[in-house]
Amino acid sequence: MQKNVVTITGLTVLSLSCVAGYFWIDRPLTDFFLEFKDSALYQTFKHITRLGESQWYLFGGILLWLFYRNKNSLNASGGLLLTSSVALSGIAANILKSILGRARPRLYIHDQIYGFDFFHIEYAWLSFPSGHSATALGAASALALIFPRYKIILYMAGIAIAASRIILTQHYLSDVLAGSYLGAATTLLLYQLLFKQRMHEKSN
Repeated sequence: MQKNVVTITGLTVLSLSCVAGYFWIDRPLTDFFLEFKDSALYQTFKHITRLGESQWYLFGGILLWLFYRNKNSLNASGGLLLTSSVALSGIAANILKSILGRARPRLYIHDQIYGFDFFHIEYAWLSFPSGHSATALGAASALALIFPRYKIILYMAGIAIAASRIILTQHYLSDVLAGSYLGAATTLLLYQLLFKQRMHEKSN
């Protein structure tokens, strides 16, 4: 019951935040960060955003499993959790993007096109939710379960990667919020359903 309340509360807050972002925050924030296009901040986050590419975590999780599969059930199962979470949240994000068809900031910047136009496969219309953000927070959540001592650093890194999509004007704030929630929720759901016993009960 308590978990259901937390889930409903989280989805409600996310929905209200995305609606507020769509109507009042997304465009002004994009206009603000356009002013930093040639700055050191922009160049720094161009490097940071690459850490949101899913291949690092898909292959990293497999390597973690291969290395620890006969040595440490926590790390081995954690590797599978990392790979499966990034893969599943990435697939979910891509399906939602294609169905919802939200115009990316580039269309707003160059052509003043803003909003949703359902069922698109063109890159310029695949903005909501942010795939990089789903990967970043999904991976951060999985790694925090494997290495809880470093969870603050891991979540800070995940948030920085997600924020890079806004700073680089590749996504809107609401895209990033939705993607981040999707990634973290996917990891936690998979952990509760499939990995909790293998990671933290067998390892004790």
